[in-house]
Amino acid sequence: MNPTPLPDHDPSPSDPGESEARAVFARVALDVTPGPVPLAAVRRAGRARRRRRAAGLSVLGAAAAVAAVVTLVPVRASSPAPEPVAAPPTAVRTSVSAVSPTVAPIRIRTVRPGERVDAGQGHLVWLTEDGKHWADTDGLENFRSVSDGNIDLAHPGISHQSEGGPAGAFHSGLYYGTRTAGRVELTYAGGRPVLATLLELPDRPGWGVWYAFTGPGGGRATVTLYDSAGRRLADLPG
Repeated sequence: MNPTPLPDHDPSPSDPGESEARAVFARVALDVTPGPVPLAAVRRAGRARRRRRAAGLSVLGAAAAVAAVVTLVPVRASSPAPEPVAAPPTAVRTSVSAVSPTVAPIRIRTVRPGERVDAGQGHLVWLTEDGKHWADTDGLENFRSVSDGNIDLAHPGISHQSEGGPAGAFHSGLYYGTRTAGRVELTYAGGRPVLATLLELPDRPGWGVWYAFTGPGGGRATVTLYDSAGRRLADLPG
């Protein structure tokens, strides 16, 4: 049996059967009454969504604020305690190593061995390789050795001899243990320092002779040796 052939095209909307079906459906749709819109439920759902959104934004804002605080507060690394501030040094008495820069070093006179130097007021002074020689106003000669072992030329030091009368006193001595001698001072209690004259041999053997005059009634003087930078090297109390 041969099957019934199918139409080779869709039914046209203008077919009478299709038009009748559409009319029936339209009448049925017009007879349906729609239910009321659930406005209260819609509002509740909207409020719930807004609350959830607001809560989410609050959480995000709080997290951002915490992050900002963490970012803005730097973490300070541990550091050692500050060094204590040293207090100003207190005044101390001048020691042997103290500096006295107010007086410039004097010029040291270089003399030949045995050369007689007129020290003034009838006194003569001369140097040899063995030490210091001097003569007083009466012509009496004296000698102070630098080679007899009584003087340590390895360390700064000073010696003192004096003689005088009503007109004043003549002071002299050795200084030794330095090649940078600057000056020798004599100081009486309550008096101004008196600068001595310095003599040395040409080869600068590390010692020399000093001499000076002081007025009458001075008492015993303290003798101090300074180097060319003003540092006190040695002193001999009166």
